[in-house]
Amino acid sequence: MKTEFTPQLFLSISEEWNNILKSGKDFEEKRIDLLHHINHRQFFTYSEKDPSMHDLDLVIIRDCARAWRGILHPRSEHLAGFSVLKELINAANGKPDPELSEDFWGEICHLVKGIEGRFRQHENTEFTFADTSELKGRDAAQVRSDELDMIHGYLEEKMSKFKSGLDEDVKEKRKSNVKKILNFTGSDESKWNDWHWQLQHIARDEKTLSGYANLSTEEMEHIKKVNEAGIPFGVTPYYASLFFEPGYGEDRSVRAQVLFPESYINSFHGSGRDDYVNDFMLEHDTSPVNLITRRYPGIVILKPYNSCPQICVYCQRNWEIKGPLEDGAMADEKDLSAAIEWIKKHYSITEVLITGGDPFVMSDERINDILEKLSKIDHIERIRIGSRTPVTLPMRFTDTLCDILASYRSPGRREISLMTHIQHPYEVTPDFVKAIEKIKNRGISVYNQMVFTFFISRRFEAARLRSLIRLCGVDPYYSFYPKGKLETADYRVPIARLLQEQKEESRLMPGLSRTDEPVYNVPGLGKNNLNAWQHRDFISIKKDGSRIYEFHPWEKKIADQKTYVGTDVPILDYLKRLESIGETKAAYESIWYYF
Repeated sequence: MKTEFTPQLFLSISEEWNNILKSGKDFEEKRIDLLHHINHRQFFTYSEKDPSMHDLDLVIIRDCARAWRGILHPRSEHLAGFSVLKELINAANGKPDPELSEDFWGEICHLVKGIEGRFRQHENTEFTFADTSELKGRDAAQVRSDELDMIHGYLEEKMSKFKSGLDEDVKEKRKSNVKKILNFTGSDESKWNDWHWQLQHIARDEKTLSGYANLSTEEMEHIKKVNEAGIPFGVTPYYASLFFEPGYGEDRSVRAQVLFPESYINSFHGSGRDDYVNDFMLEHDTSPVNLITRRYPGIVILKPYNSCPQICVYCQRNWEIKGPLEDGAMADEKDLSAAIEWIKKHYSITEVLITGGDPFVMSDERINDILEKLSKIDHIERIRIGSRTPVTLPMRFTDTLCDILASYRSPGRREISLMTHIQHPYEVTPDFVKAIEKIKNRGISVYNQMVFTFFISRRFEAARLRSLIRLCGVDPYYSFYPKGKLETADYRVPIARLLQEQKEESRLMPGLSRTDEPVYNVPGLGKNNLNAWQHRDFISIKKDGSRIYEFHPWEKKIADQKTYVGTDVPILDYLKRLESIGETKAAYESIWYYF
């Protein structure tokens, strides 16, 4: 039966809460009484444990107590510009604000149930094992081994739902797609693996892309609107070969990478492409000289080329990119020389991340020239190159390019590594594997930075990706929480879902397959580790049900730096959206208790 979250449901959960909120005391006295009750609930349940309560239930009470203390603090109300307590008092006295959404009341109901011990985590686990406390030694080990076999089987069964580009049926579909693209362009098979040919045939409009792949009427209309609005758009023939059927099919994540939804397009109306307002990560404020971004002591970003073969929907720098391979994307030689000279003068910098744009669009000669100049700086110990070409243009990794990269390795002195961005198992194809193998064979490490969007967020979907890329020689490195940019609303998920995925799904995997770091990239400051509570505080809930967090800067114990207040998306909205694509909300129920 569907649960409707309402003020009435909230008021039915706890008589104690009702009494406090309805009392004749003033506002601050009610705040103190509520905090006393919350602290008592945590202390009592830990010191005089209810025999019916499992240890896992105590953890829920502990976490909810911390969440409530954050929400009820006057400082939190000041930072959020909103008082949850005031709304609860009004609701208890028969005057709930009609603007408060069901999502808001969903959060409140779960938080009250949690602190009152009404949510039983141990009743929602996938397996119930027999009590083996009396067993010892080999007998206990054998029973535990049988349990682990069951858990592994469960993990494999869940991950197997998600196809990859290495599955035989997918490879066959792609062969057909490649033929279609070659026929449309009037080319023969010898051209397909020529990366120059790929760049010359980027699909920049709906007519070309519909010649490469099956598109729905809506997708074609959106591409037309994108071009009319001047929004950067482009898809390589190779990436278009991963498209199969429009709609919510197996390739939905691939399409979502490059086919912009209505909400994305509408967000750009009336917004200048070069305005500071679009610079979400505040790169203007962290760029001491042209082409350089610096947020950390030992590393800088160098941007010699400011475009890509194709444009990802949630590109961090889409506000300054006009289109794929745009004129003027190559850095001015004077600016590039000045940037490298600047790096040379700053001895604290030991690492350079070459990104953009995608630097592998540049010629071999240009790449070699930049690497040579950087390698001559004594204090540079590591050069990383950020590129999505293993996924969008794997044929770019010729023997010549890989030899150039490897020539600047100097074990014990200088490391060269590749930072890429694989978003879904469908992007892992034989072409991708071949490119990665060429790089790895030359001693170059490859790391993946996944963005945890809605389109990789189903149960065990991201786990499947991590497991697969590790077998290809790619190390999981970061799971990024999607940036809170206006245009990416359809891609964002609650922070709680990323935490849930890390603690419940990837935790079942061997360490080498799961060890990436979940991070929130704080504008102007840098990465905030979401696994660590001490790096953020859950401070409030907006009327629409979005949680509000205060993020702490990474250098908070070293240097004076301001915190950042950010908002995620409502959990209930996310769960309803999962249901719309065939998922069961009950499978995600513990999401409410990750903060």
